[in-house]
Amino acid sequence: MSGTSADGVDVALVRVDGAGLDMSARLIHHHHVAYDAALRNAIFGCRNAGEIQLADLAALARQISLAYARAVNETLVAAGISAGEVAAVAAHGQTLYHDPPTTIQWFDPALVAAEVGCAVVSDFRRADCAAGGQGAPLVPFADYILFCDPVKHRVLLNIGGIANVTYIPAGASIDSIVAFDTGPGNCVSDFLMRQMHPEGPGVDTDGVLASHGQPDEAIVLQVLSAPFFKQPPPRSTDGPAMVDLFFAVVSDIGPRGKLPNHLATASLISITAIVRAMREFLPHFPDEVIASGGGVKNHAMMNYLKAQLAHVPLRMSGEVGVPGDAKEAIAFALLAAATLDGVPANVPAATGAKRRVILGSVTPKP
Repeated sequence: MSGTSADGVDVALVRVDGAGLDMSARLIHHHHVAYDAALRNAIFGCRNAGEIQLADLAALARQISLAYARAVNETLVAAGISAGEVAAVAAHGQTLYHDPPTTIQWFDPALVAAEVGCAVVSDFRRADCAAGGQGAPLVPFADYILFCDPVKHRVLLNIGGIANVTYIPAGASIDSIVAFDTGPGNCVSDFLMRQMHPEGPGVDTDGVLASHGQPDEAIVLQVLSAPFFKQPPPRSTDGPAMVDLFFAVVSDIGPRGKLPNHLATASLISITAIVRAMREFLPHFPDEVIASGGGVKNHAMMNYLKAQLAHVPLRMSGEVGVPGDAKEAIAFALLAAATLDGVPANVPAATGAKRRVILGSVTPKP
């Protein structure tokens, strides 16, 4: 998995047993490989500009794919497992554009298959889009398998570049799931870091700068007045669209000294959008929230979240047996297993698709 934050590739080596909704997943090994600075800059340059030369686009696919292959091969070596023992690599690809029904998750599955030596399942979103859906969110299928509970209404909260929620009612069928993108996660903060602190890491590590800033609540309210935040599910979005909403209100970011305040404001926008969406669009408020994604390491965001969910238990996904850094990669392993079994894995209630469909394309073992 490589998310909209474009920080690198997370590999989860997963043993999957069973089929369909009776599948179970056991994480054998997790490994992260960061994108090098040139690749990360190329991805964001394309996403922010909305255009790219064809030669650069082709080169980008090769670079992303080699990063994927390296990450997978390093994982197999670390776990002492050969490619011949692996059913398939489940590869989401790098999101370059998402505005349903059009979407681009970019990489070259044939190159990954050749470099690793096994089949690749990829391109998970298009089948859902072809069925009239948003092509996102797709993780609810796996969320249901991993986290459904007979007595608790649960929200699975992922704070990546974009934040999204999956609501699973207690003891419910998968058709009762409500899942959607709430708005920005880390994408606005990351953009501010790249713009205002270009020599830095490109992220507000642990939310340290945001924790020293003061959020501008007037800006928060203005950004959250945009039509997207009033739109009921199903809905999905992308990082550049959320960055544009922020800069439609904050047209002049001013000197670098204002960076902590901007980061605090961006963090509060993300969390307020999450909690408002839960209150407005879920049939019941959850008994507990289980969080994952890079945003859980941002102390400013988590403090805002705890304040706004003061009476709701907040747990990290690792506390219930699914390490947060590996969660989305595990989810795509389950989606690929469903593809190989010929089992539809989209959730029309979440994506808005007209029907259930089998997700993904299979590139055979070379």
